[in-house]
Amino acid sequence: MPIDIETFESSTTEHLQNNGETNAERVMRFLATHPEQAFTQSEIRDATDVKAGSISVVLSRLEDRDLVRHKGNYWALGEDEDVASYTSMLESTRAANDRFGEEDMDEWLEHAVDDEATE
Repeated sequence: MPIDIETFESSTTEHLQNNGETNAERVMRFLATHPEQAFTQSEIRDATDVKAGSISVVLSRLEDRDLVRHKGNYWALGEDEDVASYTSMLESTRAANDRFGEEDMDEWLEHAVDDEATE
């Protein structure tokens, strides 16, 4: 799907390569879909396509925020309330996408109200 030139100019390469999803979001989405399992860094890296040089940093930062847990060589989804909210939102979004299809941002923007135009 094409993007406008302003988005092209203002976005980072990583943002454009990952369809706007950060490495941390990709890791969290993966772990949230497997809340009853723990994975090694390499398993998470392979499942999320996060670069080998980035996965350790991403997991460490998520651990610092209590969003993931780490024991030995394994990593799992955290137990914090924020994690529960995130997984709940993820499941709701997935269910809505399954039922109604994924949203097309360009189509949504066509129908969005322009606050400046209404003033």
